Amino acid sequence: MIRMLALACALLLVAACPCTCPWLAAPALAQQVEGSGLPPYGPPITLDQAKRVMAAAELEAAKNSWTVAITILDSGGNMVMFHKIDNAQLSAVSVSQGKARTALQFKRPSKDLDDAIARGGAGNRLLALKDITPLEGGLPIVVDGKIIGAIGVSGAVSSQDAQVAKAGNDALAAQ
Repeated sequence: MIRMLALACALLLVAACPCTCPWLAAPALAQQVEGSGLPPYGPPITLDQAKRVMAAAELEAAKNSWTVAITILDSGGNMVMFHKIDNAQLSAVSVSQGKARTALQFKRPSKDLDDAIARGGAGNRLLALKDITPLEGGLPIVVDGKIIGAIGVSGAVSSQDAQVAKAGNDALAAQ
């Protein structure tokens, strides 16, 4: 009986919590959602844009001798480009795709979900979601305030994957 009462109290506390999205625990993210700051999906990334993103990402990986896989998705979740640098580990293929898909579906860097899980507590609910890759290295590609696609990188340390993804993403910001 005491266990049932404790469970009921715990459920009431969870229900009373105003934050229904565990990854919104970070103040900047909470502010974005409250102010509708998340960008809308826009037209799909063009092949020319994807080529520029890929070239910049590959250059960053080559400059640092990182053997990675790079995936670029359009705003509808369709693969536009994929490159696997010679000798990249086999797991990098599916992980780079997962990081890009996660960034696209959640409209935020995949690291945000990684951080929410690392904080524990309510963030652990993300582990129940199917087909997410909550690891650093996935970024939405935003042009003119709209998400036109996403880039995911895998094969190095997660922070290095993110550095490669950022280099690719920055290629469009410079236009």
